[in-house]
Amino acid sequence: MSRAFFVVPVVILNLCLAGAICAEQPTGSQSASGDVPLFNGRNLDGWDFFVIEPGKKIEDVWSVQDGLLVTPGEPLGYLFTKSKYKNFRLTVEWRWEPGTKPGNSGVLLRIAGKPVSFLPKCVEAQLQSGSAGDIWAFYGASLRGDSERFRKIEGHEKLGDFIGVGKIKAAENQPGEWNRYEIELVGPRLTLWINGEKVNEAEGLDVLAGPIGLQSEGGRIQFRTVTLKPLVD
Repeated sequence: MSRAFFVVPVVILNLCLAGAICAEQPTGSQSASGDVPLFNGRNLDGWDFFVIEPGKKIEDVWSVQDGLLVTPGEPLGYLFTKSKYKNFRLTVEWRWEPGTKPGNSGVLLRIAGKPVSFLPKCVEAQLQSGSAGDIWAFYGASLRGDSERFRKIEGHEKLGDFIGVGKIKAAENQPGEWNRYEIELVGPRLTLWINGEKVNEAEGLDVLAGPIGLQSEGGRIQFRTVTLKPLVD
């Protein structure tokens, strides 16, 4: 029998295996488009967490249900990536769980160091219902913005002194409906879009690589997309 008879099936088998390998990217790997899926829709691979109540396990606070990342919003704390990121465009799709009272949460950027209270030193893209698009900086994180929208909070019961920049406009959908955050952070400059509308911008941020976090802060919130595209400064 001719040796060529065996070559064609082997080639076809190799191509099929290659296709299967390429079709399933490991969690957190960069796709052909350059996007990195931080949440894979199946489990919490690539994430760690902190809450203020000792003895809690990650599954007590965060879970994956029907492809969605879910938290009841308590106890206070945050989920954070094990990897660090400096310059990126981050896409986060969220909604307040239908049938529940909307609450508070946030996307934490360039986390620096260990938690100080239920938050670490970081800048936050606010998710609180009615306030999504606000920007806050905690525990000495640097931030500057439009003087008319700049805020300074002193002596907060839990967070002490912190600063922020109020949103330019509101663009949230009704509670229970999906929203899309696009967060671009390059060098010292941060820009936010919600549902395609530019809602805020700030500058003067500390330029460093840090984890990205999602808050557990008093509201049943669901996330279906957490995707990052690395950018060059």
